[in-house]
Amino acid sequence: MTASSTVVAALTARRWTLGVAESLTGGALTAEIVAVPGASSTLLGGVVAYATPVKHSLLGVDHELLARHGPVHAEVALQMASGVRRAVQVHGRDADVGVSTTGIAGPDSPDGQPVGTVHIAVVTPEAQSAEFFEFSGDRSQIRALTVDAALALLLRMVGE
Repeated sequence: MTASSTVVAALTARRWTLGVAESLTGGALTAEIVAVPGASSTLLGGVVAYATPVKHSLLGVDHELLARHGPVHAEVALQMASGVRRAVQVHGRDADVGVSTTGIAGPDSPDGQPVGTVHIAVVTPEAQSAEFFEFSGDRSQIRALTVDAALALLLRMVGE
């Protein structure tokens, strides 16, 4: 069983819905989840908030936090994960779980942080967690490693 199918099964067993907020992964995490048959029972939607201002306007990330630390920061990841729960709400009900990815895939770094710097966050009704990674590799490898790490964190947070 793949990590994404295990995540979908765990969310479905809990009857929890999911929203995905992505920056550097550009929809790859959502695509990985959508590839699982039955994902529609849990996945409400995904948001690719690639530009920093979209993290604020669509996901509600604090403007001052973004101005102070930039988009690649643990608290930004947490606010993205929390904000996507609202962004994908259905009939006035937020998603139960939000997951987010933000980081620098390269080849250059816009803010001086090393290429491969990644923050992933998950917010559930029971807990929240943000993890920091320093991946190495080219742009596509960093993005793929981020997807794998996000699925692993999701599974730790929602698995039974």
